[in-house]
Amino acid sequence: MKNLTRRSFLVSASAATLAAALPSFAATRRQRVFVASHTPTGILAYDWDPLTGELTAAGVAAQLNRVSWITLSHNHEYLFATSEVDSFDGKPTGGVASYQVLNGELHPLTTRNSAGTGTCHVGLDHTGKVLVSADYLGGSAASFQVDEGRLSPMVWSEHYAAIGPNADRQKTAHAHFASFSPNNRFAYINDLGGDCIHIYTLDVDTAMLTPAGTYHSKPGAGPRTLHFHPNGHTAYSINELNSTVDVLEWNKKDGSLTLVNTIDLLPADYHGPTGACDTVISRDGKSVYFANRIDDFIYSFSADPKTGALTPIGRSSCGGKIPRNFTLDPTEHWMLVANQTSNLLSVFARNPQTGVLAEECKSYAAATPMCILFV
Repeated sequence: MKNLTRRSFLVSASAATLAAALPSFAATRRQRVFVASHTPTGILAYDWDPLTGELTAAGVAAQLNRVSWITLSHNHEYLFATSEVDSFDGKPTGGVASYQVLNGELHPLTTRNSAGTGTCHVGLDHTGKVLVSADYLGGSAASFQVDEGRLSPMVWSEHYAAIGPNADRQKTAHAHFASFSPNNRFAYINDLGGDCIHIYTLDVDTAMLTPAGTYHSKPGAGPRTLHFHPNGHTAYSINELNSTVDVLEWNKKDGSLTLVNTIDLLPADYHGPTGACDTVISRDGKSVYFANRIDDFIYSFSADPKTGALTPIGRSSCGGKIPRNFTLDPTEHWMLVANQTSNLLSVFARNPQTGVLAEECKSYAAATPMCILFV
């Protein structure tokens, strides 16, 4: 993209500086990282050094075709993955799989068919008892009970019918993201094709979802993901098709979402293809980041920890092409970006006080990376 805002990186990325800033345990502890690969390979393993920000390839962790998303249980004992295919275990759907995590290795537990083709996302509720999948091509969602990492047969499913005005991208519904409210009473499915977020009440004991309303975005916006701020009442819905973010107020009583304001991620003079894709929020709620595909940048914001209101810091490089997913490492001194079409994992130093990202990065080879997960 042209004319990205450039700003000085405020913290030295030298090993000596980081060693002094990092918690003592992090300076010596290497950590396993799993990367979803949208290839027949499936899930890749890396070792992470939080002192130097270096990744070392550690081979294939699990074979699963075209993995687009991975998520961990809250105790980090189990991993859940999607297979974004049009045929899984002999049926015309995508699939979900679960694994036990032992000593940095993945051991298969269960596989299940999803409700439709192109399963692109799974979300695990806060109790770890319910997994919800979203199918992009199938325009559908499904739920599963989870017991010690094992998935039940499908409990609930729904196929969506709403469509939007974008003739190229919204001919059908496209379920893209599953999430849960801070109090775990509600589940949400972002429907990029239908310009809406489907809201459900969640029964944790049965994994059943019951309709509880709908949030409607601007027509043609294409809501892709939904992330809740640590303040417990603000949420950010990133809109892929017009590269905006809906800042939302969440109602804990009925699960509804109310628009507060909309943030435009593009420069006023930019004209061309675009595609907003993902959101990262720091643990203290003071930094929020949005990634944009096609024109390929990360937009950093400072956030009011109480209100969730955003103040722009600036746009910067993502280190490659098509940043599919990105995340902060556990120390929050580094930002890692999965650049899908560049086949690169890019690592940027981060100032944890200001939230500013370095302009330069280190990059490591990864086959079609889609999602990064620290164990």
